[in-house]
Amino acid sequence: MAISPSKAMNGERAVVLLFVFRVLSSVPLSLLPQALSLSLLSLFSIFVEFRADDGSLSLFKTRPGASSGIMLGAVTLPTVMLSKLIQLSRALSLQKIELGGFNTALKLLWLLCHGFAAVKLIQHLLNTFPCCASIGEALLVTSGLVLYFGDMLACTISKVCRLLISPELVSIRYGIKRSEIGIIIQGVLLGLLIFSAVFKFVIRLWEYFWVANNSESRQSKEIGRSLIFFSSLGFIMIAIAPSWMMIVLDFDVHPVLWIFQFVFSEPFKRLSLCIYWLGLIYASVLRFYNISKNSKIERILLRKYYHLLAVSMFLPALIYQPKFLDLAFGASLAVFLVLEIIRVWRIWPLGQLVHQFMSAFTDHRDSDLLIVSHFSLLLGCALPIWMSSGFNDRPLTPFAGILSLGIGDTMASMVGHKYGVLRWSKTGKKTIEGTAAGITSVLAACSVLLPLLASTGYILTQHWFPLLIAVTTSGLLEAYTTQLDNAFMPLVFYCLLCL
Repeated sequence: MAISPSKAMNGERAVVLLFVFRVLSSVPLSLLPQALSLSLLSLFSIFVEFRADDGSLSLFKTRPGASSGIMLGAVTLPTVMLSKLIQLSRALSLQKIELGGFNTALKLLWLLCHGFAAVKLIQHLLNTFPCCASIGEALLVTSGLVLYFGDMLACTISKVCRLLISPELVSIRYGIKRSEIGIIIQGVLLGLLIFSAVFKFVIRLWEYFWVANNSESRQSKEIGRSLIFFSSLGFIMIAIAPSWMMIVLDFDVHPVLWIFQFVFSEPFKRLSLCIYWLGLIYASVLRFYNISKNSKIERILLRKYYHLLAVSMFLPALIYQPKFLDLAFGASLAVFLVLEIIRVWRIWPLGQLVHQFMSAFTDHRDSDLLIVSHFSLLLGCALPIWMSSGFNDRPLTPFAGILSLGIGDTMASMVGHKYGVLRWSKTGKKTIEGTAAGITSVLAACSVLLPLLASTGYILTQHWFPLLIAVTTSGLLEAYTTQLDNAFMPLVFYCLLCL
């Protein structure tokens, strides 16, 4: 069936094509095969999106009110990776880094395994949590998880081979220099993944062999379930996960002790920052929670106050204590994951309390099955910072999440809600006034931030015209997309800042 040009090229697809074209136009000759691959991926993904929007692909129950988002979800991470390769190619030309890697056969095998794992994982995610995500959002999450845990697996295999076999005989080079903080974050997430599987298995055995043969009260069963939960969580996070960390990276002490040593290596700065964060969180959460229960203020505006809170918390730390902020992001992500597990499984005595508290800040993109907004805000701010580790000749890239979400998205929503008249589309709520305010506010923040970074020793290599393109493109994406913008905006903005 033929598709009309107006229907084929909606606002979201036009912005995504602009985003991809901007990256492809910056590709050096050495990366032409990767550029060709991204071009083909873009064409195939837009064809599949046409089919999905016509109702030809109705295999899953996706989030109501959102488009399929297949093209955006399919190209975002590959485009970010290509932009990172463009940045690394500049480092190679300056001879500032050396790259290791797999041989060709292993690359093909690794690619096949990644594809198979991603397909299985996206099916599992959309079937386990129906109506919680669009296909594009699920694509972004599953491809990110496969890349992240695939990296952990490759790192583990490389290290084990070097331990069991003479290093001179091992031909696999997985030569990415690892930091202790990066390994600790990976180990914690691996531990939580193992814990989820172990707890589910243990609780089934316990219910089968013990609960079925005992006529205990419901409260006693909940207490027993809770004891199993917290004891298994503690054992895995204190014993199993640190063991993996110590295998992969040669820690001189137990990783938990390393964390304490790291924090107290600069006790005044880092403990003061912790006190500052705790004070902000306590005052803000208490205030906003009471407002959410007693006021008729719109939920979208209430949530944007948390974006401003993220700016006030993360911006000073990123400038003056970036390594400590890396560790704090990892700890926060772990806490969020544990609380979400407690909420979903209703673990006594916190499960119901956590559910009631988190429900006060949800919107149409969340559900009882899965609450994702706080994860997307945290990761949207953290991922550009984590990805900027190592060689980085663009000083604004670590700030991509804070600028796009904390300032741009917030100002767009507030100005658009209060003063917006001209809408981008007849069916959408986003206004031209709001988008203009978001773009202007980010540019203004950059004009303040760049001199501040220069005063702290950064060498400025960010030019204003590419910066204008990056800010405008991410602002237009916020205006047109029906996907979870907290997840996509920071990655798109980061990608364009790398060029």
